[in-house]
Amino acid sequence: MSIADHELSGLLVKVQKLKPLVHNITNVVVTNFTANGLYALGASPVMAYAPEEVADMAKIAGAVVLNIGTLSSEQVEAMIIAGLSANRHGVPVLLDPVGAGATQFRTDSALKILREVKVSLVRGNASEIAHLVGEAREIKGVDVGESGSDAAANIELAIRVSRELGTVIVITGKEDIITDGDSYRIISGGDALLTQVTGTGCLLTSVLGAFAAIEDDILQAGTAGLAFYGAAASRAAERTAEVGPGSFQIAFLDELAKLHPHSLKGHAAVKEFVTRKVEEV
Repeated sequence: MSIADHELSGLLVKVQKLKPLVHNITNVVVTNFTANGLYALGASPVMAYAPEEVADMAKIAGAVVLNIGTLSSEQVEAMIIAGLSANRHGVPVLLDPVGAGATQFRTDSALKILREVKVSLVRGNASEIAHLVGEAREIKGVDVGESGSDAAANIELAIRVSRELGTVIVITGKEDIITDGDSYRIISGGDALLTQVTGTGCLLTSVLGAFAAIEDDILQAGTAGLAFYGAAASRAAERTAEVGPGSFQIAFLDELAKLHPHSLKGHAAVKEFVTRKVEEV
């Protein structure tokens, strides 16, 4: 079943109108790009890391995004403090387990956050998501390897991890998968140029945070975020395909700022399935 554009467009309008505050504890490589991307979308970014202030910042935010791209023990402590504060105040928490599986410290840190904080949504590539439930898939640095790229296998993985962790799972790739364990959606859109710009995955998680800040249904919020993000990338690629990733990065920020309720047409599509169809295969 296809999800109609109008079912998602109202959430974009709401983000642009309410300009939700997204508290990011993210990695040093992507801080500037993440902030600029959220501003372009219409949200309000804040980057606060000190353990002494993250609880206060989290409780006034619309969403808290935890990204383990460049880790330290102090940062993990700050993430847990912020996450627990968000939990107490009804603020959704999103986790981006960047490079989970690349090192034991990185994997253990992601698992520690998941044990101690109620996380509403986890977004990663197939390898990162698999390592959260103890499955080894090929990984190179913080990038996914070639194994695990089969779409059916990734759908099954996403559903299983969603059920085990009790959270919405997003696996991004050529097509994006989002599931709450009861149903799953496949979002087409985007462009391969996204893989040539540092921080596009990290920014995506923060964009999903902006949508989660204004919509209690995390599956629907995540779907809208994935679809509009993909549409912006598709539009940017059309303008810069013959130029290269540097021009694409700037055009992508421009297209995030130009998003409107009809931007999905011809640039992104969403299909929904019930999980029993996967289980019967």
